[in-house]
Amino acid sequence: MNRNIKLSKDLPDIESILALNPRVKSHAQIISTASKKKEKKHWKRNPERNCDSCMKLENNFDDIKHTTLSERGALREALRCLKCADAPCQKSCPTNLDIKSFITSISNKNYYGAARAILSDNPLGLTCGMVCPTSELCVGGCNLYASEEGPINIGGLQQFATEVFSKMGIPQIRNPELPPANEMPESYHAPIALIGCGPASISCASLLARLGYDNITIFEKQKYIGGLSTSEIPQFRLPYEVVQFEIDLMKDLGVKVVCEKGLGVNGMTLSSLNEGGFKAVFIGIGLPQANRAEIFQGLTVDQGFFTSKDFLPMVASASKKGMCQCRSALPELKGVVIVLGAGDTAFDCATSALRCGARRVYVCFRKGFTNIRAVPEEMELAKEEKCEFLPFLSPREVIMKNGRIAGLQFCRTELTEDGDWLEDEDQIIRLKADYIISAFGSMLNDPQVTEAIAPVKLTRWGTPEVNMETMQTSEPWVFAGGDVAGLANTTVESVNDGKQASWHIHRYVQSLYGHTVDTVPKLPLFYSAIDQVDISVEVCGLKFPNPFGLASAPPTTSTAMIRRAFEQGWGFALTKTFGLDKDLVTNVSPRIVRGTTSGHVYGPGQGSFLNIELISEKTAAYWCQSVAELKKDFPHNLQQGRLDKACQDG
Repeated sequence: MNRNIKLSKDLPDIESILALNPRVKSHAQIISTASKKKEKKHWKRNPERNCDSCMKLENNFDDIKHTTLSERGALREALRCLKCADAPCQKSCPTNLDIKSFITSISNKNYYGAARAILSDNPLGLTCGMVCPTSELCVGGCNLYASEEGPINIGGLQQFATEVFSKMGIPQIRNPELPPANEMPESYHAPIALIGCGPASISCASLLARLGYDNITIFEKQKYIGGLSTSEIPQFRLPYEVVQFEIDLMKDLGVKVVCEKGLGVNGMTLSSLNEGGFKAVFIGIGLPQANRAEIFQGLTVDQGFFTSKDFLPMVASASKKGMCQCRSALPELKGVVIVLGAGDTAFDCATSALRCGARRVYVCFRKGFTNIRAVPEEMELAKEEKCEFLPFLSPREVIMKNGRIAGLQFCRTELTEDGDWLEDEDQIIRLKADYIISAFGSMLNDPQVTEAIAPVKLTRWGTPEVNMETMQTSEPWVFAGGDVAGLANTTVESVNDGKQASWHIHRYVQSLYGHTVDTVPKLPLFYSAIDQVDISVEVCGLKFPNPFGLASAPPTTSTAMIRRAFEQGWGFALTKTFGLDKDLVTNVSPRIVRGTTSGHVYGPGQGSFLNIELISEKTAAYWCQSVAELKKDFPHNLQQGRLDKACQDG
């Protein structure tokens, strides 16, 4: 045997691997700063902070959302939810999603149940999961905002659940409780028209179809469907297949979509629709015209000037496969691009310009960073992609050279002590630019559309006057929602406008046929073939509607608890043990303690709990009477009473 080899030590290759494990140190190491700077480049996962580290974005429309979750990420995130009793997240959601409910379904790996809960309240649940400004809505209300871990990624969880369902390829079906279509009352065959195939109209049409209406038509002016979701939200934030999925769900219920037909096109007006037999009309056309500042009047795309309404649809048609037959090449932007505006649309223009070849993008806006209207998520993405932000600048003059844009002159804006914004002509700034994209908002100023909307009364901004509770205009048969109604600023608010309008359209149409509908909305839920699967089980000749039941204490301490469980769909219940002689019961106090396997987890996600509750303190007469009540109200649910053996022997 070689005396230099020690049996008590592994071979060198094994020892070198084991050396990677933590060891008790005998001394501190010294490695030069120069060496460490070189070494870290081989291991660093985040990009270097220098101009050469900019990621090549041209023609790259991959998902860039920070909120997107894998299954593992979704399950871990769902575990953190506190399931708050009076959940502030739900109160902050325009469509009033039952957020804690769908998060609970995700944590139980019931992804369809989560998607169904989402789509029941929001027919565009996947779109909203991707583009909702959640930091201003549900996430902004999350109680965990005050914790070290931060709020729940609600948008990411919503996207995950609905995306999983979208890949199942399962269509939506009519409410199973409705009679067959040919047996529905005449009022449900009334023709209903919706103008514009954007989020508000898709939401409204979907919910009207769930109510049982079978003669619904959406008229869309463009060659493509989806409205702003398709034409103005970039592919890297909202893929076109998401919009198509939600429209397909709507079409599953029989809603028809007619493209290249809208208000003011080929003589279509509200009056012509009414004369054509439509009993109700919903206007969801958005604000299709750009708000163009006077200094840009007369400038064209060929000269290097775009409005957001020019630029984003061009990017969309080039990057969104399947959007329409009109797919074209991306706009070629070279050199420096100036984007004007501080809203979400401005930042969409900025990040899209990089994907069209821009070397540098400046986002210029009149006010300061604290006044930016865009949600933090949008601004952060633009910042990460090396867009430059220039605040306190108001455009004054376009600099032209050889018939093309060569730059833009600004003056500095300042906030006075009275809170007014002033433009200081003494502070002039000039920026060289090859292209200018104006994103100063949108409006409705097409005279043909304005004429077609008559006789509906208009506001001073040229949009319909709308009752914000019923979404009804001055004409009782005309409803409106989304951007054109003047209150919605986001996709989810437009969806809710359509949801709100659907119930009041339903009430109006039914009134035409002499029927009265409750003022309290009761919209049908989302249904698919999954909901009709028979999951009943038979054991020893007893048939259970489903295999989910409550087993004794503490969930069956009282029959009121059992009733609530049956109302929520539980299939059976086993009562607490009860005795014929109530006086035998000496101790019924529950002893529920925190288990020892929970570790440092408090609140949800407990590892275990211990229950040593004894037999029921309620009498046999109580159980016999209340169980009979439950059997009468829930004839298909099984209940089993447990009689204490000691009492029987006595």
